[in-house]
Formats: sequence, structure tokens, C-alpha cells
Amino acid sequence: MTKRLGLISWATGTLMLAAVSACGGSDTDPPATAEPSSSSSSSPTTSASPSSPSDAASADATEAVRTYFTVVDQLRSDPATHLKKLKSVATSAQLNAVETLIGRQRDEGQRQTGTTSINELQVQSVNLDNSDPKAGKVPTVVIDVCWDVSKVDVLDKSGKSILSPDRPDTGWTRYTVANYEYAADPTSGWRVATGQDLKKTPCAAS
Repeated sequence: MTKRLGLISWATGTLMLAAVSACGGSDTDPPATAEPSSSSSSSPTTSASPSSPSDAASADATEAVRTYFTVVDQLRSDPATHLKKLKSVATSAQLNAVETLIGRQRDEGQRQTGTTSINELQVQSVNLDNSDPKAGKVPTVVIDVCWDVSKVDVLDKSGKSILSPDRPDTGWTRYTVANYEYAADPTSGWRVATGQDLKKTPCAAS
């Protein structure tokens, strides 16, 4: 199955989230299905003790997305950081595609300065069906993220910025966050599995 992934585009030097077609390889988790069992249009509550398994999944998946952005920023900024660290925050087709793009960036001697901000984060749906992990039927949380790269630059190997003057500073991407280890690890097993860029009004830059 082909997935369209919301990813940082390094090849053009624009540093925007571009839709890229990719497939998960045979050595990765199967694509997760994201049929909602419950939904929400806002960020999860910050209650210290979630009132339901769905609330807990929303909170854990939200934290996983924030960690994903932190790790990807680190890998783009520091070529010495091993790409295997991506496995702690991504899985399936998203893992394969991000590895490919960051590897290409490193081959071309490019690196990032600054960090990406998350201006808005909205949980859209939660599905805790864990009936067939081998077929991709695992718990998923769908989250819309408005990212902000206004403080981010991309440099070539000579230290010169390669950003396009037309780069948008903000945009929306819808991520499916999956937990293939839910039975054994319902809290920290969440990984970003796919991403799809959205045509939404950009959020305000931070």
C-alpha cells in the first residue's frame, strides 16, 4: 500500500513539509489502519490521570509526536547522531522515508540550524483496536500538527543558507501515531507511522 507522508523536503532546500509517496519495506511494521473509534477536535486534556484508555492514548501519542519533532531536529542538525535513533520515534513507512531524506541531506553535506516549533496540536481520532498487529490493526491516534520553522535554517557544506525565499514558515500535517506493542507497552510504544500534509489556513508563527 502506498502512503503519502508529511516529511521535511531537503532536496529542494525549502524546509517545508512536502507530500512524498513511499512504501514500507518488508523489514518494517505493516501500515497501521486508522479507523476512528472516538474523536476530538482539540488537544487532549492535561489531567494528571486520564479518565479513560482513549484519553491516556491521546496523551501518550501527543507526547510521542513532540518527541518525534525533537529527534528529527537533532538528526538534521547533528550528522554524528546515528539514524537508528529514528526507530524510537517512527515506524513503518514514515521511518523508511525519513531515514531516506535525512540520509540524502547528509550525503549532500546539508545541516539544519534552529529548531521546529509546534504551534498547535489537535487530536482528531483514537482507535484502540489491537486485534491483528501483523496486519496493521493496532491502536492508532490521528493528530493534526501545525508546525513552525520560522527559526530554522538549512546550510550547505560551505555554511551558506539554501532556503528558498518562498518557504512557508508554518503549515499543517496530519500524523497517524501507532502502537505495535500496545499489549506489552500501552504507554511508551507509540511511534509516528504516517503523515499527510493538509490544506488548512496556517497557524500564526510563534
